Amino acid sequence: AAALVDTGDTVLITGSGGGLMDADRVFEALEDRFLSTDRPRDLTLIHATGIGTRGHTGLSRFAHEGLVRRVVGGHWAWSPEMIDLALDEKIEAYNLPQGVLSLLTREAAAGRAGLLTSVGLHTFVDPDRRGGKLNARTTEALVERTTVADRDRLFYESPTVDVTILRGTTADERGNISTEQEAADLDVLSAAQAAKRGGGTVIAQVKRLAEAGALPPRSVQVPAPLTDAIVVHPDQRQTVETAHNPSFSGELRTPDDALAPLDFGLRKIVARRAGQELRPNTVVNLGFGISDGVANVAAEQDALDDVTFSIEQGLVGGIPAKGDIFGASHNPEAIVDATHQFDFYHGGGLDLTFLGMAQVDAHGHVNVSKFGDQLPGCGGFIDISQNTPEVVFCGSFAAGGLEISVSDRGLVIEQDGTIPKFVADVEHVTFNGDYARRQDQRVLYVTERAVFRLRAGGLELTEIAPGVDLEADVLAPMQFTPDISPSLSRMDAQI
Repeated sequence: AAALVDTGDTVLITGSGGGLMDADRVFEALEDRFLSTDRPRDLTLIHATGIGTRGHTGLSRFAHEGLVRRVVGGHWAWSPEMIDLALDEKIEAYNLPQGVLSLLTREAAAGRAGLLTSVGLHTFVDPDRRGGKLNARTTEALVERTTVADRDRLFYESPTVDVTILRGTTADERGNISTEQEAADLDVLSAAQAAKRGGGTVIAQVKRLAEAGALPPRSVQVPAPLTDAIVVHPDQRQTVETAHNPSFSGELRTPDDALAPLDFGLRKIVARRAGQELRPNTVVNLGFGISDGVANVAAEQDALDDVTFSIEQGLVGGIPAKGDIFGASHNPEAIVDATHQFDFYHGGGLDLTFLGMAQVDAHGHVNVSKFGDQLPGCGGFIDISQNTPEVVFCGSFAAGGLEISVSDRGLVIEQDGTIPKFVADVEHVTFNGDYARRQDQRVLYVTERAVFRLRAGGLELTEIAPGVDLEADVLAPMQFTPDISPSLSRMDAQI
């Protein structure tokens, strides 16, 4: 299968962080071939989600100078080795929104020229800023700013895909692929169709082989005419943490009270305060990181029936998994293609989203994509934050060694973080506060010690935690002075 990839090919790979839908046996074979024969070379690699486990898996299999020439990714954090190549100017590197890349796969499959959308306007993806380019070596424009019907839009051109590498659970002898034990479907169908549209090759890794005709038609995600090569890997794991958890794939339900509660600490304090923004009968998205604890808090408070949680990998309902296997969900009600999930998100289907934040400035801009020597990428953050009427950003007030405790009088800052998160100017604009105000979005910034709202003049401080000193613990560590609400209040002590 690895021999089917030629020098100079554009290779589209599917999967998600934590080993979810990761065709790592095929990636490993490609790496072995390159290291032993110096072929293939100069690949263009496209991936909508982060792929790998932060170890030498997934995207890191391709992280060799000469093997790849260009990488276009939605999320980079799972491969420190590929990040190093980008930061060291060894490859051309782009970061585009995950949903845009997922939908662009479908556009390529249909032979359409590209995707026209407002997603990415006024962020680092906008050509008026960086155009999604991550280093000086990267010069070609992949995004064009244009005006359609008197409205600003971004145009993302469809790629020509030579090879798609995907994963399923079972292949029959004809090449039909099912995903019955996978925790998501992602965009495997569109990815396969995109390769075949250009006369390319589709390689599928699966766990097992079945007799021709054995698969129920409704279980087939990738039909046989789209498949060129099958790699059977019997030891394929569902995720890096689980060989097979049937509650992830919808094969059975785990009792909600059997799931481990979130340990008390900073993450739980932030999740509890953020969770106070939940309202009944809403559809809610959770982002990767500290914000994923909101679902656990809702489960502990028996509030799961009041809201529907969803994540961009295509999971609807249930409790999104946290940590390295974010992308799976316990007891999902539905598993849909990621492309259709992003149609829903781009169309404004969400009521509320909880997302992370690495840097915030006085304008209310948020950076999660590139800061210092960290290059996590935007993932689905831009797709979601720009199209949801209510956005709650969640995070610690500072980074770098922050330690807290709780006493009878409230929150105690035992040791403050050395890296400020409320900065004069964010390094990357992943969320544009000025644009959000023009869109009439309701935006909240929740930390363990303070809560801010986005107002006409920028950030306004609305709450501080019991036990916290306004000047010493909140205002002094900030690199700008926020407006202070005339009705500044204490955060609910119950959290």
